[in-house]
Amino acid sequence: MDEKSMCVALTGATGFVGARVLQRLLDTGHRVRALVRDRSRIPPRHKGLTLVEGDLFQPSSLTELVRDAQAVIHLVGIIMEKPSQGQTFQRVHVQGTKNLLAAAKKADIERWVHMSAIGARPEARANYHLTKWQGEQAVRTSGLAYTIFRPSIIHGPRGAFMKMVKDFWCKAFPPFVPYFGSGSIGRGGGGRLQPVWVEDVAQCFVDAITHERTIGETYPMGGPDEMTWPQLYLTCKPYFPKARDKPIVAVPVWYANMIARLPGVPFNRDQVIMSQEDATCRVEKLMADFNLQPAPFERTLAEYASRIP
Repeated sequence: MDEKSMCVALTGATGFVGARVLQRLLDTGHRVRALVRDRSRIPPRHKGLTLVEGDLFQPSSLTELVRDAQAVIHLVGIIMEKPSQGQTFQRVHVQGTKNLLAAAKKADIERWVHMSAIGARPEARANYHLTKWQGEQAVRTSGLAYTIFRPSIIHGPRGAFMKMVKDFWCKAFPPFVPYFGSGSIGRGGGGRLQPVWVEDVAQCFVDAITHERTIGETYPMGGPDEMTWPQLYLTCKPYFPKARDKPIVAVPVWYANMIARLPGVPFNRDQVIMSQEDATCRVEKLMADFNLQPAPFERTLAEYASRIP
């Protein structure tokens, strides 16, 4: 399969990571059939791109998506649930994955590349991590030749994560830069991060479809730098010219959990739980199998900080 161009069915193409995977697929010479809710979000600017309107719960859309494809790259996921819109972790991460797997098998597709998350495991406290694990298990038992990736925090100029960090520093509210900390007043600290550059993630997803040595593998993904939340915030501040003089303040986990379900609160209980877990990993196998040298966080940030909206 090495160096072979193919037709790839892609989900999540309008997202932060998906947009970079889509561009890299096209640049590499692959043809892409992309599942989108709204065609206008991706102008059909490339002769190798076909847009399929629909979602993971419309059988006719999935049938059209996988038609003539030789591989699937499945990126769809959510971090915030919207039950009134049918967006729950269980429905999107598990049932949506199973629906697409069924369509792929019916179309005799053999290759599957899957987006999961670092921390996915069967005993996870966060439903986000638990449903990511259940989605992985559906892939593993599907009979398809799969590769699974579990990235840490993914950073880049168009990602919601770095926009959040910039807003914390540059907007008047809140009057401090927050993170979740354990203990009665939050001074117990939180988990450690290992931010991974979005272009490194996109490279691995695209390379995986033609690299047979990655079949059956599950790869944790992280950059070369491990840091705490305060360390990450302090690293970012100098690259935002309009950053305000604010303190970095720990919000106690018990308080964050208490308000997480209130209307208008921009985080959920799962995010609080996950903030206390280390999102770090060993990446030697990833580096070897993909001939990858992960990009350092600060050096990369310095190159794109001015492009964060």
